[in-house]
Amino acid sequence: MTKPQLHLAVLAVALIAGAIGFWFATREQPALPPAATATAAPGSRPEFTLASVEGPQRSSAEFAGKPVIVNFWATWCAPCRREIPLLNRLQAEHASEGLQIVGIALDTQENVQAYQQEVPLSYVSLYGELDAIAVGKAFGLDLYGLPVSVFTDRNGRIVAVHTGELTEADAAGYLAKIL
Repeated sequence: MTKPQLHLAVLAVALIAGAIGFWFATREQPALPPAATATAAPGSRPEFTLASVEGPQRSSAEFAGKPVIVNFWATWCAPCRREIPLLNRLQAEHASEGLQIVGIALDTQENVQAYQQEVPLSYVSLYGELDAIAVGKAFGLDLYGLPVSVFTDRNGRIVAVHTGELTEADAAGYLAKIL
């Protein structure tokens, strides 16, 4: 291939790649499911509804007036799995103070149910793939890494967001702010 032919070939590949990129960039994206597109005032817990592992849909309105820890996790996430015993213990120890932990799995119902056969969750367990991501966005989160725990007080104000595995010391500090 001569030098001019090589330049033409490179130009042709670049034009084709650009056309394909333009096509992908201008395609209409599917809308997120309406159950998970709720928004809230900045700094407050959004209203949302997600499927429950136990069966029926659950609404965040059920937790009004309670301090809530919303924990975004996934069955394939090792740090998420390691913190579940701590979350189970916190739910048991602080339920009398009104604390409600809500686990939101960025996963399928089948995966979450199978995991909970091994390690039961003693708190509300919700799931959804795109729906769960939309709830995270309603909290103002990008969820690039898991786990992420959002601590809200009785008035629904977001007091803290913790990214990464929660430790006993982390939890104690956050709980002092919301209970």
